[in-house]
Amino acid sequence: MLQSIRDGSRSWGAKIIIGVMVAAMALFGIESLFSVFGSDPNEVASVNGEPIMRQQVELEVQRALRSGQVPPEQERALRNDMLDQLITQKLLTQYAEDGGFYVSEAQLDQIIVGLPEFHDQDGRFSSEVFRNRLAGAGYTPLSFREELRVDINRQHLQQGLAFSDFSLASEQERLAELQRQQRSFRYSMLNADDIQLDIDVTEEQMQDYYDTNQSRFERPEQVRVEYVLIDRQEMASGREVDEDDLRAAWREQNRNADRQVSHIMVTFGGERSREEAQERAEVALQALEEGEPFAETALRYSDDTASAEEGGDLGVISRGFFGDAFDEAAFALGEGETSQLVEMDGAFHILQVTRIEAPAFEDQRETLQQEVALREVSDDFNRQVQRLIDESFAADDLETVANDLGLMLSQTDWLARGEGEGVLSEPGVLDEAFSADVLEEGYNSEVIELDDDRRLVLRVAEHREPTLLPLDDVRDEVETAVTAQQRQEALQDEAARIISALESGNDVDVSWLEAANVSRQSDSTLPQALVQQVFRMPRPQEGQSVYRAVTLPQSVAVVALDDVSAGDVNEQITTFVAQMAEQLRAQSVIQALIDDLHRDAEIER
Repeated sequence: MLQSIRDGSRSWGAKIIIGVMVAAMALFGIESLFSVFGSDPNEVASVNGEPIMRQQVELEVQRALRSGQVPPEQERALRNDMLDQLITQKLLTQYAEDGGFYVSEAQLDQIIVGLPEFHDQDGRFSSEVFRNRLAGAGYTPLSFREELRVDINRQHLQQGLAFSDFSLASEQERLAELQRQQRSFRYSMLNADDIQLDIDVTEEQMQDYYDTNQSRFERPEQVRVEYVLIDRQEMASGREVDEDDLRAAWREQNRNADRQVSHIMVTFGGERSREEAQERAEVALQALEEGEPFAETALRYSDDTASAEEGGDLGVISRGFFGDAFDEAAFALGEGETSQLVEMDGAFHILQVTRIEAPAFEDQRETLQQEVALREVSDDFNRQVQRLIDESFAADDLETVANDLGLMLSQTDWLARGEGEGVLSEPGVLDEAFSADVLEEGYNSEVIELDDDRRLVLRVAEHREPTLLPLDDVRDEVETAVTAQQRQEALQDEAARIISALESGNDVDVSWLEAANVSRQSDSTLPQALVQQVFRMPRPQEGQSVYRAVTLPQSVAVVALDDVSAGDVNEQITTFVAQMAEQLRAQSVIQALIDDLHRDAEIER
């Protein structure tokens, strides 16, 4: 597609196409081009025709990083895991929707109100805690409700599958018996010091190992990548922001925050005409403007005697409590500001905001500084992005584009698929380097939208095909592997000799270590691989031992299993094993469904 456009960019046909593109962008935005010329480049995967966007992956990654559960150095692996997770979630969601699973709005409300994460110190649902928790996790109330709805449907599906399978009481009892079983054994660790080693790696042995394990010495297809990046946050970094702009941003950010409001109300319609009420209210407003305290003015002029005795205080209100006219006045005021006359419900009101339930300005200064700076550079950012789109589309390289736009041209070392770091590790980015247009035709990539603040274009500077590295290039690695292999084989031979002698009843000089009454869940310093193999050994006859050689990473253990006992009955262990059995069965059923959905699905990534 890019080939035909580039090759014919001076033809009348191309001019018409470009005209259509410009018109579409002007009328409907850049997204309108995707339906005409292909899929959205920010689509990192498709599941049965439903897209997963790069922004979804990035949002989940940032939520995980913000939670503190994932260290920043694992961000690259986290992105791949999150994409896999989103694909699986999409499959389960589609399956649940096809099955008619449904959650009502009332059920959602009940679930949200019952979540302890949104409760205050008294254990009651708090709208303020709810909003703060959602904001901290990157959700809006609507997006949280929708994600919760989807999540509940998936949970209902998984619970239904889990309850469809079960284990018998006899099976649970047998599992508990195996779990509490104890084994007593002796073991001797053989290492290189225990045998006479005369290792001399020959050329033939190295060649044999190299030929047998060629997959270990294959170099995958690789590219060296050049790229340019436009980063709005970097453009905004260090930018000076006017103090008035910061305070205006703070007011705008908190204009819908709950607030404590006082009022003076002058009614009309009974003994007092509208004109008389307006005149009385204007007198009260003038008194305030001349410096009279609001509480005193309310006591003198307000017909709402109950609030007047409290200085006019109405308490903390949320938008929508008293109607549009009241909201328009009250939520346009800053803390300590007083309104003009507001007419509503047969009365004139004067409002004063005494407190806004929002973080103080100074507490938000740093965040506001960043937000205002980002907003102020947005026009420059958009112009730069448009220039990047225009110039990178037709350019034969990226260096001239970088120079024209004043951007840094970054270059990488050799990278295989999935090996990118930094921005190149984000889902789908490095895949562009291996696409037909970029890799085979040598074009610049399309502009890739990493998130709201970053745009990237890349091209392949160099490419090399997958190849088997010659033996000479990996000689040291092969020699080390052959040496380790021969050492381990010699240890295994020695272990086999010892076991053969023991089974024949011969005296063997073995330095045994004792391990008594070891259970599967015992906390011990024994290697876990050794314990696992011991519990795979057959039960010995009374008064006899069973022998086995256990291969460990740097040694071989000779094991003599002497005794197997039932262990003490432990109700806690019995209950735990029964629960684990049910969980494993449930996980097995759910995983079988997931595997089946993956096999049948059309997944592109």
